[in-house]
Amino acid sequence: MEILLSISVALLVGLLMTRVIKPPGLPAVTGYLVAGILIGPYVLGAFGVEGLGFVSMEYVERFGVIADVALGFIAFSIGNEFRFSQIKTIGKQALIVGVIQAVAATVFVDIALIVMSFILGSDVFPISAAITLGAIATATAPAATLMVVRQYKAKGPLTNILLPVVALDDAVGLIIFAVSFGVAKAIDLGTLDIISIVLNPLIEIVFSLILGVVMGLIFSEVEKHFHSRSKRLSVSVTFVILTVALTMIKIPLGGGVELAASSLLTCMMLGTTFCNVCESSEELMDRVDRWTTPLFVLFFVISGAELEFSIFAQGAMVLIGVVYIIFRSAGKITGAAFSAKISGCNDMIVKYLGITLLPQAGVALGMSVLAMQLSGNAGIVVRNIVLFSVLVYELVGPLLTKQALTKAGEIIPEHRKSARELNSKNAQ
Repeated sequence: MEILLSISVALLVGLLMTRVIKPPGLPAVTGYLVAGILIGPYVLGAFGVEGLGFVSMEYVERFGVIADVALGFIAFSIGNEFRFSQIKTIGKQALIVGVIQAVAATVFVDIALIVMSFILGSDVFPISAAITLGAIATATAPAATLMVVRQYKAKGPLTNILLPVVALDDAVGLIIFAVSFGVAKAIDLGTLDIISIVLNPLIEIVFSLILGVVMGLIFSEVEKHFHSRSKRLSVSVTFVILTVALTMIKIPLGGGVELAASSLLTCMMLGTTFCNVCESSEELMDRVDRWTTPLFVLFFVISGAELEFSIFAQGAMVLIGVVYIIFRSAGKITGAAFSAKISGCNDMIVKYLGITLLPQAGVALGMSVLAMQLSGNAGIVVRNIVLFSVLVYELVGPLLTKQALTKAGEIIPEHRKSARELNSKNAQ
């Protein structure tokens, strides 16, 4: 009962919060995150009543499967942006921007945090933690970006290149993180395992893409046997959830190497394959997008409840976190502007793309969990700084994305009437 009550309270508070943040013009996703904070362990959950709030971080973790499924559908939706007709137009530009802005973020953060390590001392802030955080800086949260684009129905050149770049972030980030994390562990242990550093990320990326293509082709064939809209929607939901489940399987190959897949990359390739193979994919994916709205609301509310406020009691962590946020933002904005300019993008993309790449959440948090393998306090330092940055980026990032898209002329106020007003008018 407590689980169902928590889900209903999370949805209700999330929806009500959108009414609160609407007058100042904040994106709905910010309202969902604030709702999560309010019913999380530090506010309503602090009263210890299970069901009415998330009473602890362990309680929040019970809803992890919801986050996994939601991220799968987010990646599936982003895959729709890789239609062959669109790739011919912006594919090269997206690739150049995706790689350069990710590398720039890593370089900026690495330099700044390695200097911080020397200033604070390796006992407070180990170099291995600095190098790992530089790699985590590559990750951009696709969920917050996609929700802002959907809410305001953003359209234009900036939006067209934004979603593919966000999707490419995952692949580039996996490679950079694997290499940097391998170097960080080598510094900690005094050994260098080239096989696990190079082979594991390569296997993960290749296997994710292959699995996504295979599942996409099977999905396209199965979908042909159903004709009603409801059954075709059910098939779509089934295949996304099935694909997420398959990515959770990890097969050890020996020597520190394992066969594993990234759920984001795999589900993105599932969507990409399906939208390019199935003739009616656009209509069906639009229906899936509508079906997932409550799921995404719940995902962001839970994400807000996961934000760890206890880190504010640690002065050194806050200082390092601020430096991380400043230099990651500078790297993303500078890297995106430079790469967009040399790849021939228009002035609006050059000026505003970097700002839309600031949100950070799921992938970064996943990387920080792996970072706990670092010896000493390095892993804990990485985890706390990532939690701090996610708190800031997830609350501020969606608003900055909205403002950037608005200034680029891709969000136009529609002055729409509510469904209740329209129904009332029709009844008269």
